Amino acid sequence: MLDINYIRQNPDEILAMLHNRQLSAEEPKLHRVLECDKERKGLVQRSDALNAERNKRSKEIAEKKKKGIPPSEYEMIYEIVQDENRQIAEINTKLRPLEEEIENILLALPNKLDSSVPAGRSAADNEIFGEPVSFVHDLDFPVKNHLELGKSLGILDFERGAKISGAGFPAYIGKGARLERALINFMLDTHTERHGYTEVFPPFLVNQESLRGTGQWPKFADQVYHIGEDDLYAIPTAEVPVTNLHRGEMLETKSLPISYAAYSACFRREAGSYGKDTRGFLRVHQFNKVEMVKFTRPEESYAALEQIRSHAEAILVALKIPYRVLLLCSGDISANATKCYDIEVWSPAEQKYLEASSCSNFEDYQARRSNIRFKPDSKSKPEFVHTLNGSGLATSRLMVSLLEHYQTPEGHIRVPEALQRYTGFEEI
Repeated sequence: MLDINYIRQNPDEILAMLHNRQLSAEEPKLHRVLECDKERKGLVQRSDALNAERNKRSKEIAEKKKKGIPPSEYEMIYEIVQDENRQIAEINTKLRPLEEEIENILLALPNKLDSSVPAGRSAADNEIFGEPVSFVHDLDFPVKNHLELGKSLGILDFERGAKISGAGFPAYIGKGARLERALINFMLDTHTERHGYTEVFPPFLVNQESLRGTGQWPKFADQVYHIGEDDLYAIPTAEVPVTNLHRGEMLETKSLPISYAAYSACFRREAGSYGKDTRGFLRVHQFNKVEMVKFTRPEESYAALEQIRSHAEAILVALKIPYRVLLLCSGDISANATKCYDIEVWSPAEQKYLEASSCSNFEDYQARRSNIRFKPDSKSKPEFVHTLNGSGLATSRLMVSLLEHYQTPEGHIRVPEALQRYTGFEEI
């Protein structure tokens, strides 16, 4: 959530941000929140003035009572105080819906953009960051896609998953389940043992306040699964529960930065049609992911973003999976992020890159919504921390690339060396 004071002082910057994000349709919200803020400010000033006058007269009445002066002598002053009370109550009645409207608009407005974010209208304008990373895999034979491999080896069963839950809910069988678990454990061990993250195993169901804190609510309300009877939501990412671990807290400065790594199943309704990209793991409603989350001091957050990106890349390097990094443009970046990298793995069967990770800096956007603060020192006022997260990584698209790159001419799968101590076997 943006700071209303910042919006008031920099309306042209916020307007330009909306245009750069291709969200000109949101411009009326900006104008409306400024109108509401101006009206609120006038009412607050009037209320403060009335309060000051009322307190002054109330003190005068108290002094007269103390001196034993008869009430008839200050009856007129008392009536003025009563009238001021009525006026203050009327102002408060007007303020409540006004402040609610301001908050609702602030919750809906997107975050600022970092100056390094390239301008663009869509994903076609994203910039390749650095050079694509390649690894040699001997694929001089007709390549099978992950669906063909999974079915022929009996390790992935989308048909039975659909029978149980509907399309987009895969079932991992036998060595496929073992390989999936190996990926998760390898990524968690890498992030905790090599990269210094603290492991968290969070709840998979959260309340609406948690979704609001990380920015998925209300904007993406139609994308989350809702359990109506208990008013809980299935998490779309571990970012939600892990960031909300510190909701409403004043963090100790010496504890920053805080780095968490968490495995969770993720659930997304993904409403809408996605054409040919709905096959297999290319679009699922349930998938597994290891998430990295950081809480930092404001001046350290962009260095932390580069660190998260490098940690996600380290997984792919260890697995020898070809990939590239994209710096998302202003028209493709998520509404909550100020800067974002996408890491995409290469699919030899699809002959295209597939997103496997997003690494984002939110600055104080989530912390302001969640009220997560710290005090730089004992004499300073509390400040909001900066929050960041990155997929480290999602297994679904990673599994696509892994199966396709490590297939043999006989249709078997060689297990990457980094995973063999987790699987206990070298080939499927």
